[in-house]
Amino acid sequence: MMPPASLAPHQHTHVFDEGNPLAERNTRWAVLLTVVMMVAEIAGGYGFNSMALLADGWHMSSHAVALGVSVLAYGAARRWARDGRFAFGTWKIEILGGFSSALLLVGVAGLMVVQSVERLIHPTPIHYPQAVAVAVIGLAVNLVCAWLLRGGHDHGHGHGHGHHHDHHDHHDHDHDHDHDPSGISPKELHDLNLRAAYMHVLADAATSVLAIVALLAGWYLGLTWLDPVMGVVGAVLVLIWARGLIIDTGRVLLDAEMDAPVVQEVRDVIQASPWPATITDLHVWRVGRGQYACILSLVTASQAQPEDFKQLLAVHEELRHITVEVNRATIPAL
Repeated sequence: MMPPASLAPHQHTHVFDEGNPLAERNTRWAVLLTVVMMVAEIAGGYGFNSMALLADGWHMSSHAVALGVSVLAYGAARRWARDGRFAFGTWKIEILGGFSSALLLVGVAGLMVVQSVERLIHPTPIHYPQAVAVAVIGLAVNLVCAWLLRGGHDHGHGHGHGHHHDHHDHHDHDHDHDHDPSGISPKELHDLNLRAAYMHVLADAATSVLAIVALLAGWYLGLTWLDPVMGVVGAVLVLIWARGLIIDTGRVLLDAEMDAPVVQEVRDVIQASPWPATITDLHVWRVGRGQYACILSLVTASQAQPEDFKQLLAVHEELRHITVEVNRATIPAL
């Protein structure tokens, strides 16, 4: 094997992710609404002797903290967006914020279980009409926050990757990469910090619904035990959401992306290239919302240059940084 050809010309420019200003602004509004409702629910819980309402208020306080973490992550990413110390930009600060929020969700679930068990052991009388009214207002606030965050994606960044490519051998790709049971679109899914905030609001809305159901059942049917049971159900739901978020953010933070669809796309491009080549080393990792970096080493007997392979790979617009190394295979003498 001959020495490797020169690496493809590659400008080491940073991925200056402009961030997601709409999501940041809407998350700030969600923080404000959540804090106001948190104070109202905690005051109502003490005033109406409703442990369910009080628990929901303290539960909402943890979400206010988590939403605040999301806002801080957006701000930090924007502040240091052009800091040269960050080789691929500051996008992962937002991912770190999402991961931290997921851990807070786990703590919230644990707190909900503890409070539910306490209410089972030591039930207290509840002022149902007032508690239900405050809980309904809390649910309305949660739905407004969810609407704000649901619409807080930037259409100009990231993509669902439902594209159609035509390579040199007319090999077609037509696929959608991301699907998420939360209802977040693929464009929003790339912003895991936004998804974390959205999950917190959904968890809050779900626990508000469960609290309302439990309060109504206790009020009209005398099923006082249903309130703490609903608390446990809500905790399980929160844990499920937190687990999914921890897995998704953890994959990005640990660069565990070698099973992403774009990796197979890189292999398909090389396999279908007009210059027969073998991949000897391949590394792909995420550096932004729907953006990846790729380092590729090839062995080929052709005279193709690294830039030739880069041009083939450029059809996948999510590949923002592509570095190609070409090694020449020796042709045995006849």
